[in-house]
Amino acid sequence: MAKTVRAAKPTYRCAECGHEVAKWVGRCPECQAWGTVEERGAPAPARFLAGTPSSAARPIAQVDVESARAVPTGVGELDRVLGGGLVPGAVVLLAGEPGVGKSTLLLEVAHQWASSGSRCLYVTGEESAGQVRLRADRTGNLHEEIYLAAESDISAVLGQVDAVKPGMLIVDSVQTMSSPSVDGTPGGVSQVRAVTSGLIAVAKERNLPIVLVGHVTKEGSVAGPRVLEHLVDVVLQFEGDRHSSLRLLRGIKNRYGAADEVGCFELRDDGIVGVPDPSGLFLNRREQAVSGTAVTVVVEGKRPMLGEVQALVAPTALPAPRRAVSGLDSARLAMVLAVLEKRGKVALGNKDVFTATVGGMRLTEPAVDLAVALAVASAAIDVPLPHDLVVVGEVGLSGELRRVNGVGRRLSEAARLGYTKALVPPDAGKLPPETRALVANDLFEALQLLKLKK
Repeated sequence: MAKTVRAAKPTYRCAECGHEVAKWVGRCPECQAWGTVEERGAPAPARFLAGTPSSAARPIAQVDVESARAVPTGVGELDRVLGGGLVPGAVVLLAGEPGVGKSTLLLEVAHQWASSGSRCLYVTGEESAGQVRLRADRTGNLHEEIYLAAESDISAVLGQVDAVKPGMLIVDSVQTMSSPSVDGTPGGVSQVRAVTSGLIAVAKERNLPIVLVGHVTKEGSVAGPRVLEHLVDVVLQFEGDRHSSLRLLRGIKNRYGAADEVGCFELRDDGIVGVPDPSGLFLNRREQAVSGTAVTVVVEGKRPMLGEVQALVAPTALPAPRRAVSGLDSARLAMVLAVLEKRGKVALGNKDVFTATVGGMRLTEPAVDLAVALAVASAAIDVPLPHDLVVVGEVGLSGELRRVNGVGRRLSEAARLGYTKALVPPDAGKLPPETRALVANDLFEALQLLKLKK
């Protein structure tokens, strides 16, 4: 009896993240994107034959590492986040909101790179060459070794690379590039994936570092397929408040260094400059202490930075009091306020609570919980905290204060800026000798130590 051979069933793959499912669904179960699941033909069983290796395998100790050494860009804060500089053949994705200063930063990088004696090719797909030239004039980033090209075809970009032979390539932006051999509109999933894959192949073949500018969505994530972040070597997020000159460069992914470093920049009319000591930008220096403020220390990457939390508590006649927040995690603030009212015995049920940070800094680390609670308590009874006090600690749901990492390093930075007192949880570890520590086991005890209980 002859056996029937079943036809291979088609598969369904998400064009956003590549996740495969057995049947079509409207929403990808992996990345939660709508309308991205497409039908694919059933893959034929693959058979691979042994081929000739491109190079012989060697003991790992005999592999040359000089070709993988990072080359400094000349921009110190960028080098800090990259882990020392650009590695030959690395592909870096720089994402950020429109107008945050991505192009200004990359012009500064191109100028420093060209000043070191290496040629840089800057390809712009969003602006004309004249517009980029005007920005370079304004920021003082003109150099003979910076080559500028306005292209949106990836084939033309590769032709420019062959003609110029740069030491670094900047593409602004990857969503504007397209290939005529690939279906889809520029910025679409298929085009972005194909363009990025082609540029990565060029980078690896020629040991050419490439910096790609990427757009972001309204949620703040990198626009385009999620696989884009998996393809590149480094993903950087450039962020900042439109009403503040401060810009933060965060490392999201880094195959050559730490992925949690942060660089600080100040955007000015004449360009962008690095801020190696940014702690003073997030503090309001006053001659007299003011109620409703608390100073804390956060750690961004390996860098401790001082930040200030401000709170305003006002009576309200509304049945549902307002809870406004700026620069803090709203969900965590709601939790801290609930603990403060239940465990700290601070009445907030009939009062509006407004909280914010200074200088556009965003504080989401659990170590700022105690600073938020004390700032709100200080505002509620109109009693200021000592002007030379910093507070560090995480607040639990039962009101206990939990230890956070790197307390000694945090307080050393605070002592350098003149803060000699610190309210910390128990078992905080070794503290700087010039710091007087106030230890509290729970939130209620902390309020009593600072005389914030009537």
